[in-house]
Amino acid sequence: MLSRVANHIYWMERYLERAENTARLIQVNTHLLLDLPRNVTLGWEPIIDMLSFRDVFYDLYKEADEKSVIKFMVTDTANPGSIINCLAAVRENARIIREIIPSEAWEQINNLYIAAKADGQSVLTRRHRFNCLHRIIVANQTITGLLGGTMLRGEGYAFLRLGRHLERTDMTSRIIDVRSASLLPDLSPEQSAFENIQWMGVLKSLTAYQMYRQEMRIRINRADVLEFLVNNEQFPRSLQHGLMQIGKCLKELPHSESISQQVSALSAELQQLNTHELAQETLHKVIDDIQFGVVKIHQAIDAQYF
Repeated sequence: MLSRVANHIYWMERYLERAENTARLIQVNTHLLLDLPRNVTLGWEPIIDMLSFRDVFYDLYKEADEKSVIKFMVTDTANPGSIINCLAAVRENARIIREIIPSEAWEQINNLYIAAKADGQSVLTRRHRFNCLHRIIVANQTITGLLGGTMLRGEGYAFLRLGRHLERTDMTSRIIDVRSASLLPDLSPEQSAFENIQWMGVLKSLTAYQMYRQEMRIRINRADVLEFLVNNEQFPRSLQHGLMQIGKCLKELPHSESISQQVSALSAELQQLNTHELAQETLHKVIDDIQFGVVKIHQAIDAQYF
């Protein structure tokens, strides 16, 4: 396989996963508004921080209010991480490798981009936002299922899964770090009961709430949510599961031994964590290390194959 083709497959899936995760985040934040008391201000700024675009945002907008953040994260072409830009990148990468992926997948990707562009104004209003974002999430899952059910199990499919799980691992780490720290910045001691709503929001951002309840069988609390999202090997969006899948993909590719060692080292670091004793400052440092590890894995993949 040509490295150019592998690169387009890898980034097509990364951008597809990024668009879906961003849509999930905005949906959950919007729903959280309904569960909180009126005197608690919901933070929208952490949504920007998750993708590290704070400087870009404040160059374009004065205040991180709901309308500005939604526009920036969904429809603003000046934001490299906006949903519309991610879907445009998915479409362009898919167009270049149309002979590699099933024609039905290309049609779904093209239709998704056109629909998201048409929904550009509707998504800014709460009334239509859920349906617009839900269409993006369902379409992404349809494309992922279509690719999984029709592509040859060769190197191309390995690069596709590699991009998906690397992006998912990175996004999960960002959600744990930023969302858990500052989603509800104004809770008073009297309102601390709403902390479990905050952690429920973390789980729902990753569509993990129901699986958490099935697996852990206990009420929501910070330490157990962290353990589930960091080290549960069976949940598809946990950090440990993502690293396991990256390792499996690398085994299907040539000359991957040194990269696999990096993945194994990062996985071992997660296993040694005691999530029940992690203070917020320590958690932030740990997540920084994980994100740095993910970046190094990407750089190694880029240098080796692309």
